Amino acid sequence: MTKLLGVKINPLTAKKLRRFKHIKRGYYSFIAIVGLLLVSLGAELLVNSRALVVSYEGELHFPTYGDVIPGTRFGQDYAYETDYRELKRVFAEADEGNWVLMPIIPYDPYENNEFEGVFKPAPPSWQSRHFLGTDTTGRDIAARLFYGFRIAIFFALAFLVATYAIGIAIGCLMGYFGGVFDLIGQRLIEIWSNMPFLYVVIIVFSVTPSFMPNSARIMILLAIMVLFSWMGMTYYMRTGAYKEKARDYVAAAEALGASAFRIIFKHILPNSLATLVTFMPFTIVGAITSVTALDYLGFGLPPPTPSLGELLKQGTDNLTTAPWIVSSSFFALVLILTLVAFVGEAIREAFDPKKFTIYR
Repeated sequence: MTKLLGVKINPLTAKKLRRFKHIKRGYYSFIAIVGLLLVSLGAELLVNSRALVVSYEGELHFPTYGDVIPGTRFGQDYAYETDYRELKRVFAEADEGNWVLMPIIPYDPYENNEFEGVFKPAPPSWQSRHFLGTDTTGRDIAARLFYGFRIAIFFALAFLVATYAIGIAIGCLMGYFGGVFDLIGQRLIEIWSNMPFLYVVIIVFSVTPSFMPNSARIMILLAIMVLFSWMGMTYYMRTGAYKEKARDYVAAAEALGASAFRIIFKHILPNSLATLVTFMPFTIVGAITSVTALDYLGFGLPPPTPSLGELLKQGTDNLTTAPWIVSSSFFALVLILTLVAFVGEAIREAFDPKKFTIYR
């Protein structure tokens, strides 16, 4: 057995992982996706209207992850949360040894910024540090893309876990028990798969109370997408369970008195992992594409949640007056989906059983 990060893996799996590492396009895309994911975890340190560090009268303050600090704490004449960009300007003009360190993009994804005295799209500007410009209500596009990526990727990962948990469990049960249970399961899946997904989303969100928290609305959207997406994995696992059930090691486990639960999840499922791993990246691509499309139609993540689809909608509506909106969101979406697709292609090639099987 070979160990990877402390986890024991069999030699065949280790060989597949080495094969994946040698597929450079997929391997480097995987590193890029993981890097973006890790960076997004600390998004507040790179994209935030709160300062990273404030030095005032010899004392250091770290507002990023702390409580709201009123302006009066830093000698200002207001009691609400400090405007750190303005505070930085005030400290620089006073030149009394106080200073403010701001993130690279000193804007919150939800805040509106005036341009020429009104809230309207502003073109990209290095001077104002709106590197990709602002949207139709003056929100920084780079900030919304950064946080939108984090929300989209974690939404997709949650979608992946939930669909696989349901699909694998039901598929393995159908394949292992077969007979009447399998037939009834197939008919129920066929009936459920004919339900109109988009209509259900529209109906559910039309009756969802507006006062419901955004986190709850996001969970509702995730639940609806999962309920309409687990069927495909069920069929793959049903076929895999049928195939593995006919092998000698399953008969030996049954003869030794192993329970159905142990046979399915201890023996059959581990031997079907190649199928699961191969489909993971494409499931993530499908989830990101679906939630982006729903956002574009106005039935996705609740506003004002940062969203790639919502930015695409703004961009197409203002294509001639603010082309930077659609171009930024489009290229960001293409980049994300391309990287994940490259990872998926590499995994499919690395885990291809034809490369590790000799037929006699």
